[in-house]
Amino acid sequence: MDIQGQAAVVTGGGSGLGEAVARELARLGARVTVLDVNEAGAQRVAAEIGGLGVKCDITDEASVSAALDAAEAAHGTARIVMNIAGIGTAKRVIQRDGSPAPLADFERVVKVNLIGTYNVTRLAAARLAKAEPLADGERGVVVNTASVAAFDGQVGQQAYSASKGGVVGMTLPMARDLAQFGIRCCTIAPGLFATPLMKELPEEVQNSLAASIPFPKRLGKPEEFAALAAHIVGNTHLNGEVIRLDGALRMAPR
Repeated sequence: MDIQGQAAVVTGGGSGLGEAVARELARLGARVTVLDVNEAGAQRVAAEIGGLGVKCDITDEASVSAALDAAEAAHGTARIVMNIAGIGTAKRVIQRDGSPAPLADFERVVKVNLIGTYNVTRLAAARLAKAEPLADGERGVVVNTASVAAFDGQVGQQAYSASKGGVVGMTLPMARDLAQFGIRCCTIAPGLFATPLMKELPEEVQNSLAASIPFPKRLGKPEEFAALAAHIVGNTHLNGEVIRLDGALRMAPR
């Protein structure tokens, strides 16, 4: 699909990887709606790229539907759906005091990362299925975000790894389900990236993490994630695939 002139929605677009994706799509000529639970972040990025910023809770059907309504009113049906929003937590199954990890923490991460991703996709895809097909019969493309933690999660990452593993697991069946409508679905599984959350860590910790990456020995750049996301949109034969973007990193147990 040629990105130029197409409508796009980016969840989690108010910061980090989502912000980089929103900026790259806008640079390539897309009409971008930035969705984020942080309305100020969404509005800031949207103002800087000439797009639309909308507050959106991806776990809430009404919130997502309202956001898609706003995006459609401004730019038309979104043919590019970027599911970047997500959260993380680190809790061991048995904590230091011997108590079990709080179930609510596990549920929250899975609800946002896995159920939220599915929620946005199902609601956006239902609209896309009614759109006129483009070249090759394509109507749209969905790009989800997993993590290398889906494959080699570390100590304490049960919730995060499970949620991202779920995103990986639904990629192929989702692509197969949506194929009849000419909608593609792929997932990116990033490694260690220089996001605002990462930058909150002490510099020596960041340097240590970067040193664990075989090559290049540095944290990934959000712009590199965005470039891959844009390439998936442009390469029509990419479908049902999960792509690791990690510099050949394989995470140690801790």
